[in-house]
Formats: sequence, C-alpha cells, structure tokens
Amino acid sequence: MQYPQAPALPPAVSDDDEIDLLALFGTLIDHKWLIAGITAGFMLVGAAYAVLSAPIYRATATIQVEQKKPGIPGLSADMSDLLGAQSQAVTEIQLLTSRSVIGKAVDALKLDIDIQPSLFPVIGNFLQRRYTPEHEGDVATPLLGMSHFAWGGEILKIFQLEVPDALLEKNLKLIAGKKGRFTLFDDDDNTLVEGQVGQLAEHNGVKLQVEALNANPGTRFTVVRERRLSATLDYQQALNVSETGKESGILTLSVDDEKPAQALAVLNAISQQYVLQNVERASAEAASSLDFLRGQLPEVRHDLELSENALSGYQARAKSADISLETKALLDQIVALDTNISQLKLQQAEMDHKFTRQHPAYQALMRQIGELTSKQSELAKRVEALPETQQDLLRLTRDVQVSTDIYTQMLNKAQELDVMRAGAVGNVRIIDPADVDVTLPVKPKKMLIVAIATLLGLFVAIALVLLRRALNRGIENPEAIEQLGLPVYASIPYSALQQSEERQRNKENKKHNGSFNPAPLLAIDHPTDLAVESLRSLRTSLHFAMLESGDNRLMISGPSPSIGKSFICANLAAIIAQAGQKVLLIDVDMRKGYLHKVMGVREQPGLSDLLIRRCEFDDAVQATKVENLSVITRGQIPPNPSELLMHPNFTDLLESASNQYDLVILDTPPLLAVTDAAIVGRQAGTSLIVIRFGQNARREIELTARRFEQNGIELKGAIFNGVERRATDYYRNGVNSSYQYEYLSDKN
Repeated sequence: MQYPQAPALPPAVSDDDEIDLLALFGTLIDHKWLIAGITAGFMLVGAAYAVLSAPIYRATATIQVEQKKPGIPGLSADMSDLLGAQSQAVTEIQLLTSRSVIGKAVDALKLDIDIQPSLFPVIGNFLQRRYTPEHEGDVATPLLGMSHFAWGGEILKIFQLEVPDALLEKNLKLIAGKKGRFTLFDDDDNTLVEGQVGQLAEHNGVKLQVEALNANPGTRFTVVRERRLSATLDYQQALNVSETGKESGILTLSVDDEKPAQALAVLNAISQQYVLQNVERASAEAASSLDFLRGQLPEVRHDLELSENALSGYQARAKSADISLETKALLDQIVALDTNISQLKLQQAEMDHKFTRQHPAYQALMRQIGELTSKQSELAKRVEALPETQQDLLRLTRDVQVSTDIYTQMLNKAQELDVMRAGAVGNVRIIDPADVDVTLPVKPKKMLIVAIATLLGLFVAIALVLLRRALNRGIENPEAIEQLGLPVYASIPYSALQQSEERQRNKENKKHNGSFNPAPLLAIDHPTDLAVESLRSLRTSLHFAMLESGDNRLMISGPSPSIGKSFICANLAAIIAQAGQKVLLIDVDMRKGYLHKVMGVREQPGLSDLLIRRCEFDDAVQATKVENLSVITRGQIPPNPSELLMHPNFTDLLESASNQYDLVILDTPPLLAVTDAAIVGRQAGTSLIVIRFGQNARREIELTARRFEQNGIELKGAIFNGVERRATDYYRNGVNSSYQYEYLSDKN
C-alpha cells in the first residue's frame, strides 16, 4: 500500500486588493519588534541631535519708513502723488540689504574674521554651552587632560588680522600659550607669527593683534580671514527684512546666530548704518536743490533789476505813476499767473535732471503750464483793449511784481533748504532697537525634530521590512511545496526551547576554548514541545509510507546546509526508539557531521573507519542514552567520502544494519552541495528532504527534486522544518495553514 500523495493545489489567487493589503499588514505585524527597534533608534538619534545641537537665537529690530517728501521746491501734493510717493518699503528694503550698508557693518564689527574654538567631537559644543563659571574669567578644566579642546569659558578677540591673498579664507590655527602668549599656524602647521596679547605681531606678511585671550595653555582656535565681499554676501543671506502689513512702511529685521550677543551687535550695526545712510542721502538731496537755486538766484536778481529800471524810466518819461482800478485788477491776475508759470518752469528745469520727457509726472507738469499759458493769453487780449499808456504801465509793473515774488520765494526756499541740509533727519527711524530673547531659541525645534526622526525611522523600518519580503524567496507555506508535487509529511514548528538550549550551550562552548557541545535532544529533555509532537506525527506517517518500500532504510537529505536535518534525524530516531523499535542512526556526512556530539558518543570508530575495514560493524555501533537507539558516527574525516560510499562495503554495511535493526536512518549531506545523498538514496527504500521555513527557495526545491529524479531515486516527500507563526498567513487565509495547537495533559 503506497502512501497517498496529496494532490497538487492550485496557486492561491487574490480576489481583491483587500487581501493583499491584509497580507502586507500581517508582514508588518510579524516584524513589529524590528520596526519598533529601528523607529526607536531613529527617535533616539533625533533626540540626541536636538539636545546636542547648538541653539540658534534670533535678534529682531523694527524700522519705520515715512512717506518721502518731495525734494523739489514748490512741488504740490498732487504732483507728489504723480511722482509715486506712496510706501517706500520696497525701495528701502533693497537699500537696507545692499552691500553698502552691510559692508560698513562688517567693517565696524570685523565680521570678516571668523573665530571658532576647537571642540570635542559630538558633545564638545554641548559641554561648552553648559559650563557656568564661578568667577568672571574662569575657564573649564580640560577633561582627561585634553587641553587642546575648548571646554567652556574660552575667549578670543582679534583686533586686527591681515594675511596675504594666499591665506584668505584658509583655516588658520591659533594655539594659546602661557601668560597671554599665542602662536598662529597655517593649514600645513607652519608657524606664521608669534605674539603677545595687546601687541601687534608681524611676520611672513601676516599682521595680527589679539585684543583678548582667555584659555588654557594649548587650547586651539580656528581663525579664518574671509574676503570682505564674501563676509558681506554671507550676512546679506543671514539678514531677513519684511514689511509688516501692506504699504505700512514698518520694516522688521532679523538675524539668526548661535551667539545672541553677536546677533544683537550685527543687527544694531546694520540698523544704525542704514539710518545714517538715509540721513546722508536726505542731506545730499537738499544740498543738490540748494545748489540749483543758488545758481538761479543771480539771474532772477538781474531780471528784477532790469524790470525796476524799465518801470522807473517809463514813469519819468510819461510823467504818470498811477494805474486805473481796472488795470489794477488785470495786473493782479496777470502777476498771479506769471508767478505760477515761473514756479512751474523752475520745477521743469529740476525735473529735466531726473525724468525723461515721456515720464507721466513730466507730462502732467507740462499740461499745467499749458493751461496757465492759455489763461495768460486770454488776459493778454483784455490788456490790448486798454489805453496804450495803461498797457505799458501794466506790463512794466507786472514784470517788477513777478520778478519780486519769484526772487522772494527763491530766497525763502534757499534758506529752508540750507536749514534742511544742516539738520537733515531722513525719512526712516528706528522704532525698536535690536533685541534677542535668550530664553527661547528659534532653532532647533526639539519636539519637531524628534517627531520627524520618529516618522522617518518608521518609514525606513517599514520600507526595509517590505523590501526584505520582496527579496526573500524562501517558501513560508506548505501549500507551495505541495504545488511542486511533494507531499508534506510534517510541518515542524520552530522550537524556542531548542533555540534557548543552543544559545546556552554556545556560551558554554566559548568559555571552553570554542569546543562544540550541541544542546541535548529535545525529544528527551522536552517531550511535550510542539516540535516533538510534530515529529511524532511524522513517525506515524512514515509507518504507513514505508510499508510498501523494499527495505527499512530512511534517508533524510535537503537542498542546502543549516536547515535542521541532523536535528530531525536525531529526534525522530529517539521518538521511534521510545516506541519500542530498534533504530540505528548513521551519520553519512563524513565531512561535517556532528551526530556524535548530539548523541554524546565517541567520534571514532565510525562510518569512514568501517568502510575501509579499519574496524568491524559491532565496534562502530555505539549505544546511546536512549533505549533501543544506536548510532554510527562519521568517524575519521576521509579525503574521498563519495568514493567510500560507492564501495561495496557500504552496501554490505546497510544489509547488516537492515537485518539487525527495525529502522535505519541515514543523515546525509545537502544534495546541492555534494553528491553523497544521490549515492545513498539508491540504497534506501524511502527518501525525504528537509525544507527550511523562509530559507529554501522554490527554485532550490525544484532543482533538488530534479537531481533525485535524474539519479533514479523516488522522493517520497518533504519535511517542512522551523515553521514560525506568522500573522501574514492569518491575514491572508484567515488561519495559519501550519498552525500548531498545544494540548498538554493535566497535572495533579
């Protein structure tokens, strides 16, 4: 009677996307501890970074930009609107962040000299920030004598540093000496200059004057002399300027820095330089207008004198000094028009230097002049109706009054501009001077960093698990084995007890110079373990499977090493022997077999000794601590194991063993590694292979079965070893197909 082979099952087909998603969810649950560990690691790294990173402080200031008044004398409010004198914020922001303003702040604070103390890696910055001196000027004691690092309280201020172009933007090293001495080295450790604090030191084209130095002797500082333009551009990027509200004229300035005092000084310097430049610009505009007026005053004065002389001469000739009331009214209107036109023409002369003739403001000015000229023409027609004497008198009187009014106004404007030039205040002012909150750094945002690090760790962990799942081709379901045409005789669950015993024994082996003493037999020490119960099920299945075989020999092999063949052979042999059958266990792996250590017997004499007739059969067979179980070990390692197995002596050995024992179990090497299993399988009535859960791929199993078939060996089936409980199968199928239930007897 042959053991009925299980029919090949069709591959499971996913009906919908929900099943696949549940399977992925099960995979994540199976690796929950790996995911939790990686996530926790990222979270700890994020927390460490948030704690150890230097805090960044923000200095802020507020500046008001007032609406700019017209610089042209006599310019009306309407004309100011036409010139676009609304909020000046956009223009002022560009001026505020210009190289002209920031460059002066760089020069004033010597920001082109960068000084950084040498800190211990990772934690040096943290320790330096945490140091609190008991007295002013105290410096932290170096840890473990490492005085070349700065540990807290160190001060280095440089008043002057000039270096050749070749050393610009190079990392120079300054080492503090005793009693205020110091030495400056280049990046190749060549001495550049030596000096004393407060004194100018000059050598090798380097000029250095240290203003203050407070550090332990040997402490190192990195000094960089940057180019002025580079430093200016850096602070252009560091300065943030924005307008508060639309066209409010209120500008908010901010600078971020690790050192709050430096951020405060930088922002104050930039604000003050900007206000000073604005005042100078306003003074320059007033001076320019004043120069223009002073250039026009002599001409207007000359015209006034000519007009007065002409009027006096006419009155003397005509012997008439009075004009009628009607003529007086016309005169007042004409004088007013002429005065306005003259003022507008002065504005035109000023605007010729600032705008093109197509500018809207210039065009509007010309329209006003045209309108007034039109009215002037109308009045001229009325004047023509007057008597000739009145006409001449009106004309001359008009010239005198117009010239007088213009000259008087220009004198007044010149005096106003002179006062403005002398006391110019500009159109900007500092509302809030620079200040910084040292209790609340703006960076790093610790909680945000920890949260991002945790989420990143979770993402990486999940991605790693899913990637491993995609790359892992090991079979994890017995159905996949049966689909290859191999019945699964038993699914042996992963034994945590066996793993624990092996770890304990490995620790003991390391203590004894690496000696190898495998863990005791699980079937003997833990007979109720789930793995042992599965082996008992295998024993029952084998009883029926071997009824029709030609002999009582069972060969157990596998595709690859480290899949648990020896574990299954040893424990299966013990279980069958406990049932009352005489069992002989033969270690056919003459290369790396270790059943002699598992069973606690001698290594020699063994199989190799028996095959070369170095000993007799009875001498090679050794009894074990399990009743009815005997073992033949591998013996001395031979140079030609495969040739020994092909010798007739091996056939004679198997015949003798079959006659004396109820069952002969042959533990062979992996088939894909060596050919020993193919040689032994020809002389064994029943052949099984062991497949490791999650380790052996489908391709390996197919190749192993094909090798056996090519050698004329009938492969009965497979033993699925090391099966782990996975949530993946539960969420995929509703229940794990290889799930094992524990059913123990009651204890009194």
